[in-house]
Amino acid sequence: MKTETKRIGYMAVGNHGTTYHLTEANKHPRGQLLAKCCRKHADKMYIDTKSGEAKRIGYIIGGEWFTVYAVHTWEG
Repeated sequence: MKTETKRIGYMAVGNHGTTYHLTEANKHPRGQLLAKCCRKHADKMYIDTKSGEAKRIGYIIGGEWFTVYAVHTWEG
């Protein structure tokens, strides 16, 4: 039986160990992350998939690379 999960926010983890909890689930994570970093510009960050496609996984802000994850409710 599949249970329905609800997105409760986002989490951004930087390459220097910085972690931000972006708790507004209905707002875009980019804007929330820029506000936390006190910046106004972010570049998109991509990885290559096995099939050769580029997939956006986060943002580069002020020299730090942030991977952004969606946080969902979970019942085990």
